[in-house]
Amino acid sequence: MNIWIYILVMAVVSYLIRVLPMTLIRRPIKNRLIQSFLYYVPYVTLAVMTFPAIIDATLNPVSGILALIVGIIAAWYGAGLFPVAVVCCMVVFVAEFFL
Repeated sequence: MNIWIYILVMAVVSYLIRVLPMTLIRRPIKNRLIQSFLYYVPYVTLAVMTFPAIIDATLNPVSGILALIVGIIAAWYGAGLFPVAVVCCMVVFVAEFFL
């Protein structure tokens, strides 16, 4: 019986999160602060979910941190998504071998 209450509460919360902005905000948002905040929300959410997973996905957190640093450097110098992923995997493989 408790599981159905949990599912109902989750459904109501998910529904309200999607419906309330459509019903409460009818005009375009002109405020630049709110626009920039809403622009960066998906990126921040993705970063908050991804960065801890990068470090915790390896046997040793040091190898995850090394891969994160190398991946950031590779992306900074213009490497695409696939090369960055390959370089990070290689860094984790080598770091796990030696650590």
